[in-house]
Amino acid sequence: MSETDELEQRVITLFHESIEAKMQAGESLAPLIGEASQMIVHSLLNGNKIICCGNGFAAAHAQLFAASLINRFEKERPSLPAIALGTDATVQSSIASEYSFNQVYAKQIRALGQPGDLLLLIGNSGKQSSLVQAAQAAHDREMGVIALTGPEGGDASALLDDVNDIELSINIGSQTRVHEIQLLVLLCLCDLIDSQLFGS
Repeated sequence: MSETDELEQRVITLFHESIEAKMQAGESLAPLIGEASQMIVHSLLNGNKIICCGNGFAAAHAQLFAASLINRFEKERPSLPAIALGTDATVQSSIASEYSFNQVYAKQIRALGQPGDLLLLIGNSGKQSSLVQAAQAAHDREMGVIALTGPEGGDASALLDDVNDIELSINIGSQTRVHEIQLLVLLCLCDLIDSQLFGS
């Protein structure tokens, strides 16, 4: 087998692994994704907003989700209120340098969050202190939390309650697969939000 054939086969294997992981996660997460979309729709219909945050790749996912609400998803419709934290480098570095990185989202949530708003928290590990502090700040502001986590929910999961919060835990060992599935979950949420608010 030539090197080109080996590379091609590796690509096909990666596609298969991705598909299998998504199918496995989809079967367990489908009911929770539906519930999370209803939480978001309820919050939006009550005149509230969605605040999104995450670290690393998850920060990019948070920005994509907020952009899909503010701009559009697949069809033209009115803009929906959402904020992706972490996009303002001055605010972020100011908080990180004068307090600590653990507070970069919590301080913004306490400033911008209102009762009835929702926090969409995205991370591979619930042990990230900045995300734990964000969840606590959301609760302090009487906000519900939707946590999109990896296989180890950790301390962030422990803060969630069964009434006002939902955890979408992707119980797969590969970080790459977790990132892929988190993105797919967010796209599913966008689709469900649009269909509930504006019809199929």
